[in-house]
Amino acid sequence: QVQLVESGGGLVQAGGSLRLSCAAPGRTFNSYARGWFRQAPGKEREFVAVVSGGGGSAYYADSLKGRFTISRDNAKNTVYLQMNSLKPEDTAVYYCAAALRNWALRGADEYPYWGQGTQVTVSS
Repeated sequence: QVQLVESGGGLVQAGGSLRLSCAAPGRTFNSYARGWFRQAPGKEREFVAVVSGGGGSAYYADSLKGRFTISRDNAKNTVYLQMNSLKPEDTAVYYCAAALRNWALRGADEYPYWGQGTQVTVSS
């Protein structure tokens, strides 16, 4: 199994910013779409964003666009999620995921590979 490792989570005050990273061990997924999801306690897993294999296209959950930005650096086998203007409702475990095609959308079943998650807590 390919191991994806998220980092960058932590505690931040409302209005602050965090940048999450998700590293793959090699170049396996550089040509494939990468996504971010999140799951709050007691809630269903929620789509956040996806970036295409080449990094040229991205799609965001409607409620998050304008605050979050997904990007990737294939030279580092890494995808990022820049999170700005954070709100307490953004508190969740954030997961990165990898598809096995150039483009994927919001369904979790589009992403066969997942990281273990990183906790983001936004205080009021």
